Amino acid sequence: MYIDVALNPAEITLLSARDLTETTCVVFDILRATSSMVTALAHGVPEIYPVCTIEEARAMKAKLPEVVLGGERKGDRIAGFDIGNSPSEYQNLQGRRIVTTTTNGTVALRACERAQRVLVGALLNLDALAKVIRTSVPENLLLVCAGTFETFALEDAYAAGRLIAEFTGATHSDAAQTVAAMAAHYPTPLEALRAARNGQALTATGRAGDVEWCAQVSRFNVVGLMEAAVIRPLPA
Repeated sequence: MYIDVALNPAEITLLSARDLTETTCVVFDILRATSSMVTALAHGVPEIYPVCTIEEARAMKAKLPEVVLGGERKGDRIAGFDIGNSPSEYQNLQGRRIVTTTTNGTVALRACERAQRVLVGALLNLDALAKVIRTSVPENLLLVCAGTFETFALEDAYAAGRLIAEFTGATHSDAAQTVAAMAAHYPTPLEALRAARNGQALTATGRAGDVEWCAQVSRFNVVGLMEAAVIRPLPA
């Protein structure tokens, strides 16, 4: 297995021109989109629809009025939406379907939709992700770091590095070697997330609890699989 990493949004914009037909993509937006999605799936949400724009989300809500409308811009809940992007808001929606749009995470997910397989990644489901990948043994594994606005995000690269460490026999790109080494630098996940710009911003705005939640490793045994632009939990 060959492991590569897309480190930032500039690389993600190029994915549509890349042949991903033999590639499994794992998308990380640790603070907080993919962590919220994993939390939702673990609490009984059957389907999540990630969309790129606010207009798309509202159009889906108009067609499917029963869905929960979630997401953020600049970290805050979008005006008129039911929920924002905090994992705590995704824990009491059992049986509900969610339409969500976020600044980076949903864009990264949709950029991967032509891949052989697209998985939703977080620290929260790290062991489950590793198990799924070991079972399927993809020829190519691409870890997609959603980033922050147009820039690199430490927390996403940290999670990618933690997952890479699970596959010692794989071949690594330079980017994969770099994030694996970076992840090994931090004694604990919480220290890594607190060091990240997003972790600091969330803490400064009274959302340190979100950072602590997202820093938990393998709390949930669930993996989201995106097919035809819909995320559903993989069967156990």
